[in-house]
Amino acid sequence: MEELDLEKLKYPIGKFVIPDNYSSEYILNKIEEIASFPERLKKETILLNDEQLDTPYRPGGWTVRQVIHHCAESHMNCFIRIKWALTENNPVIKAYDEALWCDLPDNLTMPIEPTLDLLSGLHFRIAYLLKNLPDSDLEKSFIHPENNSELQLKRIIGMYAWHSNHHLAHITNLKKLKNWD
Repeated sequence: MEELDLEKLKYPIGKFVIPDNYSSEYILNKIEEIASFPERLKKETILLNDEQLDTPYRPGGWTVRQVIHHCAESHMNCFIRIKWALTENNPVIKAYDEALWCDLPDNLTMPIEPTLDLLSGLHFRIAYLLKNLPDSDLEKSFIHPENNSELQLKRIIGMYAWHSNHHLAHITNLKKLKNWD
């Protein structure tokens, strides 16, 4: 077996790239990626057994189960952050330690079906909200306290589409590597 490239395992689709232009087509495509993520994730994971779900996608990485639960937690935070940006003037959002959250009992042992259901409803709401915003709202932003950066909603749309695809690729790459298909 060829030597595993840890960087490729960490970032199977590459790191998020900020686009030069947030065209209407780009925004709509990214919203569609967000909307379709729960179904794509469910298709890849619903038939996995506990042993497979408890397999890390890379050495030192989270298990498939943890990745699924992490996506729900991250995207719930995203939804709330979008709502804050739409209803407050450039709010400072609350950060959280995702690694510590992933080590809590629900992330380690809980079945994935409730989380897949949660993601389905959550992503429907995120996509519905984003599709119905005027273009001017895409300029609204929030401040992330970890690096004091201002993030506009148009960038968040791209980031969370990437985040969805990034973690889905962790799972699909592991399935290929382990011949689980």
